[in-house]
Amino acid sequence: MTGLFTLSPDAVGTIGADSKQAILEQLSQRFAAVYGLDPALVLERIEERERLGSTGFGRGVAIPHARLPGLARPVAVFLRLEAPVAFDAADGMPVGMVFGLLSPESAGAAHLHALAAISRMMRDEAMHVALTEAPGAEALYALLANVIDRDAA
Repeated sequence: MTGLFTLSPDAVGTIGADSKQAILEQLSQRFAAVYGLDPALVLERIEERERLGSTGFGRGVAIPHARLPGLARPVAVFLRLEAPVAFDAADGMPVGMVFGLLSPESAGAAHLHALAAISRMMRDEAMHVALTEAPGAEALYALLANVIDRDAA
């Protein structure tokens, strides 16, 4: 998928997790499997960012993100949780959707633009409802791809 970041169909799915740490570990594993990254390094960088403050920005959404050496462009993973999980979010609400973003270490503005685009997408009420109600990974990917490709045009 084009746009400000790459989102592969295999990077979208539904998972079961019972803690913030379990979410971050599964997110790291998905990044590693889909984009050929080191899962330990991904987890380390995402945990470093979480220590600065939770990436749970409210309305049941978290956007864990980090910069990583060796990436050519920003890449993303979208996970919907089977049941909401406490994530130390700004509004105190548990998280049901996680949109992970990894960017090259040198991607200053590109990283911020990608984060802003994800944030806008996740704040859109119609999109939020559609993602919550989507029947599975293919439908989730189709919804996300449509918005990302439209924003890139």
